[in-house]
Amino acid sequence: MTQLNPHLSHLTCTYCGQQYPLDEPMNLCPHDQRPVQMVYDTEAIKNTDWYHPERKDLWRFAGLLPISEGFVSLGEGHTPLLNHSDHPLAQAHGFELFIKDEGKGHPGYGQNPTLSFKDRGMAVVVNMARHYGLSRLAVPTQGNAGDSLAYYANQMGLGAAIIMPDDTPMPIQGSVAALSFHNPDIELAMVQGTIKEAGVLMKEHYLPHGYFNVATFQEPGWRIDGKKTMGLELAEPNALSDAWQLPDVILYPTGGGTGILGMWKAFDELQGMGLIGAERPKVIAVQSSATPPVAHAFEHDLFEPEPTDAGHTLAVGLNVAGGVGHFKVLEIIRQSGGGALTIDEAAMADHLRTTWQQHHWWLCPEGAACLAALQPAVDAGLIQPSDQVVVFNTGSFEKYLPEVRHLL
Repeated sequence: MTQLNPHLSHLTCTYCGQQYPLDEPMNLCPHDQRPVQMVYDTEAIKNTDWYHPERKDLWRFAGLLPISEGFVSLGEGHTPLLNHSDHPLAQAHGFELFIKDEGKGHPGYGQNPTLSFKDRGMAVVVNMARHYGLSRLAVPTQGNAGDSLAYYANQMGLGAAIIMPDDTPMPIQGSVAALSFHNPDIELAMVQGTIKEAGVLMKEHYLPHGYFNVATFQEPGWRIDGKKTMGLELAEPNALSDAWQLPDVILYPTGGGTGILGMWKAFDELQGMGLIGAERPKVIAVQSSATPPVAHAFEHDLFEPEPTDAGHTLAVGLNVAGGVGHFKVLEIIRQSGGGALTIDEAAMADHLRTTWQQHHWWLCPEGAACLAALQPAVDAGLIQPSDQVVVFNTGSFEKYLPEVRHLL
């Protein structure tokens, strides 16, 4: 039997602060249609056996996650920091550079089973769904989140509807299609357009038929807490430091932006437990120049992005024209002293190619975009000599074939 963390207190709206009980799963705050997140009693947690570094998955932090007992792990999380301080910019400007690799597995570490950081959020989603007795989940997706939900639902006996654009990379389409072929409880629906059109179909067809909405920010903070484990892994003793400590700069590929909220939440909770101080990394949101809602809003000092159309980019995970949580992403970027940068397709492709040829690291286009953002970040003064800089690679390029094959 699953058991909620006894130190999980309540849900709270990320915008208005309204509190909600944990009795039943909910979606957006009914007052303002903004995301909610889970709140813990960190003062109580710090005196418990909450941290299990011997585990090679994200449940090493089970005492700071919503399900503390009876959870099912498929090995997700606990990914490595690859030292990339031989990068020419790091050499020239004297900063340390690491890649947090969420894609291809590495010996001695955990393994995201679908080779994507989305597995962190979906691991918490399916465990919470089991706890609340939810039997059918639905997600509109640019690809990786749908692949992840289909995999986890199949493994854990849940139904799932995956709604994705018809230009989603073929390996992802194929993976979900294969599961739907063999498991009648997994359904794949294709739409013309982007995740926006997928969301419309979900609301029109699937939610009225009893599916629970686990789209980005639409579930009650479950995916935020799954993604926060990336921040916990950055902070715990690792290649950056032998003590609990944060890097100076984080470059994060930003579609919906759940990971930024999650990591920031992790840092706040660690401070609440007395493990770190008030210092925070500069957070740099990296977007495709084809679809840059957060970068545009940051540049024009907007509270949240204006409605816009998606473009076309190799980094399909960045092809998110707007999100209900983008206001919070912008707030965190500004609070951190960071920024928002856009990268064109040529620079993205060049860095994917170069990294593969020199290191044989299986970067996805979104991760390559973050490496391409290093130069403009240096130029803008966001990276200083002696900084510890972490670039997030959120998946493996094999999921983007055949579109990236010519780059290898």
